[in-house]
Amino acid sequence: MGIRDYPVQRRLPIWGSNSALMMLVIINVLMFILMHFIKTVYGLSRLPEESFYRNILASFTLPADAGTFMERPWTLLTSFFTHMQLMVLLGNLLWLWLFGYILQDLAGDRIIVPVYLYGGLVGALTYLATFNLIPSMHALRAQSAMMGATPAVLSVAVAATVISPQYRIFPMICGGLPLWVLMLVFAVVDIAGISGSVSLFYVHLMSATIGFLFARGLQRGVDASLWMTRLYDRISIMFQPGRVKGRRKPRKQEVFYNTRGQQPFTRKSNVTQQRVDEILDKISQTGYQRLTEEEKDLLRRASEEDI
Repeated sequence: MGIRDYPVQRRLPIWGSNSALMMLVIINVLMFILMHFIKTVYGLSRLPEESFYRNILASFTLPADAGTFMERPWTLLTSFFTHMQLMVLLGNLLWLWLFGYILQDLAGDRIIVPVYLYGGLVGALTYLATFNLIPSMHALRAQSAMMGATPAVLSVAVAATVISPQYRIFPMICGGLPLWVLMLVFAVVDIAGISGSVSLFYVHLMSATIGFLFARGLQRGVDASLWMTRLYDRISIMFQPGRVKGRRKPRKQEVFYNTRGQQPFTRKSNVTQQRVDEILDKISQTGYQRLTEEEKDLLRRASEEDI
């Protein structure tokens, strides 16, 4: 995967065609709306507000206690998509959009989701570790829980900055503001927000480290997101329109006898694992729509033949 390691100047649109970044924004917004909708229903039903936090919100936030976490392990993922404070949500989405757009411009559209997930998951695991492995934190486990996208966003921000610290935005300000300056501002705001919390300091430090390691890996030719994008591509191929599950076209129809409106003979590439992997790599870099008809046909046949 190619990475442009040089300063560039671009305008950051409010709404763009970056589907992966927009998907993350939409999921965070929908989760915020869902939580407040359910809270409103509780209020209209004259149920105690405490019951909403205990029965609903607690099912989406990451508990500090390991025993409680084992009862709802999905919170390892849902916690960094969940917000209750509007200003926190807007702040996270602003930083995510700024750094996420730049990261996609530098390394491709398919990078943003893996970096976000890696940062959020490592941050969540660090949160659990600090409360359950540090003796002085044990007494606080029962009443502590974590939510919010800040660790995941921090990982995205650090990854973008490491790849190209001289990337310039806002060209109207002295010819452009270097990305490392924006990262410095984000770091100061973040540190001010977590001051006094030892656990969150470790969480944010580890999430930032993951972003750094991911970016350094890309610069050395190691793409830690490749397995994730390949898995997504394989799953998405299964739902491509026109694929008939459980049935294969007769071989005669494919090659010789189905000649209406086409040439009597259709050349088809051999289906090999190497060729499939090359096409999946191309999808991860440029998207499915950039494939040739021959490559799309090969992927369809590979899915039917369980390659």
